[in-house]
Amino acid sequence: MDIAGIQRNVRELCQEVGAFIQHESENFDLNRVEQKDSFNNLVSYVDKEAERKLVATLQKLLPQAGFITEEGTVQQSQQHEYNWIIDPLDGTTNFLHGLPIYAISIGLTRGNTTILGDVYHVVRKECFHAIEGGPAYCNDKIIEVSQAPALSDSLLATGFPYYHSEKKDAYLDIIRDFLEKSHGIRRLGSAAIDLAYVACGRIEGFFEYNLNPWDVVAGAFIVQQAGGRVSDFSGGNNFVFGREMCAANGRIHDEMLGVIQRRWK
Repeated sequence: MDIAGIQRNVRELCQEVGAFIQHESENFDLNRVEQKDSFNNLVSYVDKEAERKLVATLQKLLPQAGFITEEGTVQQSQQHEYNWIIDPLDGTTNFLHGLPIYAISIGLTRGNTTILGDVYHVVRKECFHAIEGGPAYCNDKIIEVSQAPALSDSLLATGFPYYHSEKKDAYLDIIRDFLEKSHGIRRLGSAAIDLAYVACGRIEGFFEYNLNPWDVVAGAFIVQQAGGRVSDFSGGNNFVFGREMCAANGRIHDEMLGVIQRRWK
């Protein structure tokens, strides 16, 4: 498999579909917004059409691959050796409100291993990307995680789930603890962009729960290829499908896990 060649095509595809998303943002019709499975979990025709465009090209690039997608515009499958995992518009609520923080996220897995990741920040036209065995990039520049040595030197990002479990209060306690121990917490509204920003050193760490694989698979891989660490809240490797994630530079990851694990039982 020519993974480098596939990556070049995926980058071009992100730019093409990103241009469609940005064009639609200029005259977006709020009457064409739908609510999915929970309050404030929103979707628009832009999400669905962007996904169709992505799927159509990715099917041609790798016909033997299956798909796991947010909007379900193609038959879902995890039975293939290779699977594309796609979020066509991560940050839909931002997009709907004209807040310019949203991205396309595309990951390719072989079995349980991610081998390609692209996060395309539509408005900034920044493509964060990596392939198995290579460095991480923002456009054509190699990126690395921050070298901040401690949590007290760090800026973090998180998200607030659309629905809350019995762990809501514990999660709010974790946020309070981090606010007291770091330079602060940002809530950008796109887990894919949060992870891309960890990878390039703009922030030191990211944590969240109730995540979906399409939110994080590409960004988590890019963080790893940029020299960072990614785990679930217990420190294990079940972070793509396990619905919880801590990602950080290598120096503060254990310190972040210590804060989380004191509250997260």
